[in-house]
Amino acid sequence: MDYNLLDALELLEREKGVPADTILDALANALVSAYKRTPGAAEEARVTIDPDTGEILVYGQELDEDGNVVEEWADTPEDFGRIAAQTAKQVIMQRLRDAKREQVYDIYEGREGDLITGIVQQSDHRYAILDLGDAEAIMPSSERIPYERLERGNRVKAYILEVRGEGKGPQIVVSRSHPEFIRSLFELEVPELIDGDIEIRAIAREPGHRTKIAVASNDPNVDPVGACVGARGSRVRQVVNELRGEKVDIVEWRDDTAGFIAEALSPARVKEVRLDEDERTAEVVVPDHQLSLAIGKEGQNARLAARLSGYRIDIRSESQDLGLDLEDEAEEEAAVEVAEVEDVVEATEPEPADVADDAEAAAGTEQPPDGTEDEGAADGEENEEN
Repeated sequence: MDYNLLDALELLEREKGVPADTILDALANALVSAYKRTPGAAEEARVTIDPDTGEILVYGQELDEDGNVVEEWADTPEDFGRIAAQTAKQVIMQRLRDAKREQVYDIYEGREGDLITGIVQQSDHRYAILDLGDAEAIMPSSERIPYERLERGNRVKAYILEVRGEGKGPQIVVSRSHPEFIRSLFELEVPELIDGDIEIRAIAREPGHRTKIAVASNDPNVDPVGACVGARGSRVRQVVNELRGEKVDIVEWRDDTAGFIAEALSPARVKEVRLDEDERTAEVVVPDHQLSLAIGKEGQNARLAARLSGYRIDIRSESQDLGLDLEDEAEEEAAVEVAEVEDVVEATEPEPADVADDAEAAAGTEQPPDGTEDEGAADGEENEEN
């Protein structure tokens, strides 16, 4: 070993934070293994490295049954300097990789819940890998937005779900489908959330389709819904763009549970909410023409409102609440009308023979019986010949 390597160790210690003593100890252990692979090597050995000169010495050892050294002698192989240089390079590279992993773990440890931005490096049906600059993050398929295409090179935001310290290095697990990802996106766009003037009390989400958030104001002069929507919808539009078009409903939080459930079912208008606090259920009555809007496509609006409020919600129209089913009545009336029309058609429909006679009479071409030709027609033909 020469002074160039010692200078390199000093540089690593200064720039990478890797102690030179740590590398020297690791190098000594690696050199012991390298020595034992040389012909005629002792079964036990130790290696010393002078930290000032870099001189390497190998000592063969003989141990007793208790592991105590009974004999030791200098046994540095010839050309061991070349072996030492190769081993030193491998040890240093490994220590640099270990140091980088430790630094990455130190940087991201405890950052669960943070929002990060990365570039898509790889994406398939199993997972996507994001390049964070100083580290890589993995996004399992279960944490992706359904049907979202992450193309290589795309810049996307994600929510840090977990930081695992593993043997091969830290693993940063991120998500774009987690409900808290919505909170992080709004905090990025709405300063009032960071200041504490407003807060998000509840989030219900079906990733890739629709999200509902309930917001409350801690300042009577601040409208929580308006603050999240922004001027002409500028703030919520930024969130929707990051979510690739996922719909976001912002409703105002109410301490009155019935009032909050009515808010949660927006954009539908609610006539009445009846609560059962013990069963945590709610019967909601809406105008007849608002029933489908309150339920939503495939029950989505009602389902998200239930998650947002924590109550099981049963939605009824006013007619259903009064014991009337206008749809059944309409179907019965339609059936009666069809039956009446069919009766009228049957009563006024002529017999097939009559129809034929009427058609022949209208055309003026009634044929005589027995297939004989009309005399007038025959006379006309004779006149044409003459």
